[in-house]
Amino acid sequence: MNTTMGKRGVVWKTPDITADGLKMFACITMLIQTIGVVIVENGMIHLSQYTQETLNQALQEDSHLMMLAGIGSMMQLVGGLAVPIFAFLLVEGFRNTSSYKKYLLSMLIFALASEIPYDFAMTGKIVDLSSQNALVSMTICLMMLYFLQMMKKQTGALSIILQCLIVFGAVIWVSLFRAEFGFCMVLLTAIFYLFYTRNVLKTLLGVVVSLLYVTGPISFYGIWCYTGERKDRLPKYAYYLFYPLHLLVLGMIVKIFMS
Repeated sequence: MNTTMGKRGVVWKTPDITADGLKMFACITMLIQTIGVVIVENGMIHLSQYTQETLNQALQEDSHLMMLAGIGSMMQLVGGLAVPIFAFLLVEGFRNTSSYKKYLLSMLIFALASEIPYDFAMTGKIVDLSSQNALVSMTICLMMLYFLQMMKKQTGALSIILQCLIVFGAVIWVSLFRAEFGFCMVLLTAIFYLFYTRNVLKTLLGVVVSLLYVTGPISFYGIWCYTGERKDRLPKYAYYLFYPLHLLVLGMIVKIFMS
């Protein structure tokens, strides 16, 4: 725990936050966001039945509907806290993994396994190609990190150009797949990796990118308090399983009780 002596002798303490703590926080905020989308917007408001014009009219005429829309929006803002943390943890995992191939394979398997639960929760369909789940974004980011690492052997302007092309390529891929959090996840992952030892610059650039999700910059407090400890209270695959399972459960709730 870091301590700082402030004015009037007041001692300010910052908490020690482990990788496990960051993972739990990110999962909780992601769950809140998903509830906002799946339960509130899809299940209670039935947002898909409206056009933007008819929705605006309905909100003006129905105060209860407006309240629900406000709750759903606030819950999605909470979800924005998870994006920088997942990007940060992805870089930490990449730097500390004993086997990149196993790490990438695990991410890819769970990305594929999560697609049907994601489509089911978000659209009520078993297969929907309009967007892909967040683990697809993380898989692409993990591949991007591999190529960025390769560019460390290069120096000067050539290295910078190649790194920019790699990041740009990852942006193209997440855009083509329409993967959730894609653009922001790629930029944050690149920033956390390329400026790993430059904490102030890394934070400033990360905060600017995180503003895409409004609440994202708040997560940097937890990242600053990260101790580097990676011992998990839960098995690492529990966090992978959480993603498709929470989507499946919420999708079933809407299908059974709110259709």
